[in-house]
Amino acid sequence: MFEDRPDRDAEVVLVGRSNVGKSTLMRELTGHDFSTGGKPGVTRQPNHYDYTSEDFMFTDLPGFGFMSGVEEDRREQIKTNIVQYVEENADHILAGVLVMDGKSAVDIIDRHEKRGNVPHDVEMFAFLQDVGVEPVVAVNKTDKIDDLDERLDDICDRLGLYPPWQQWSDTIAPICAKRGDIEALEDCLGEVFHANNRDDLLKFV
Repeated sequence: MFEDRPDRDAEVVLVGRSNVGKSTLMRELTGHDFSTGGKPGVTRQPNHYDYTSEDFMFTDLPGFGFMSGVEEDRREQIKTNIVQYVEENADHILAGVLVMDGKSAVDIIDRHEKRGNVPHDVEMFAFLQDVGVEPVVAVNKTDKIDDLDERLDDICDRLGLYPPWQQWSDTIAPICAKRGDIEALEDCLGEVFHANNRDDLLKFV
């Protein structure tokens, strides 16, 4: 189980499959570099970046799903720990940012469904809703996508949101973390902060 969570009253968590760019996004959000390894699954414990004066933190949770060189039972344990962390802290989590690789997410979801499995991303999106955490989908690596609108419509469709994606602009945020292009996500988080009467946090986005 994850330990040493700073005692903060408000939190934004980043969740997603391994290697979708969560740690890069965390760096863009906080200005703080969390060492990322070249191989997936490097982040095994949550990375917290907290602001004491505002009683707030960003948390990058470990990636779930396939990780090269990591045994399946260990992968399942990480996923269980993520679920438990979000459940236990749901009252404090203002938003759960589900980070997806915009280029490969639809193919991965479809492949899992063909095998009769519930895809991780779809499951995590529904789980955040179930525990009362506002889900925001950061569709990353948009620089590698040719027809972005069509891809974002497909992602909405897989998540049970009716396309066109533009009507979900408070939930779907196309970004390219590597290039520092995260404005759409910052706008989504700003709306969440405002809705929770936490305008004091707007300076972080």
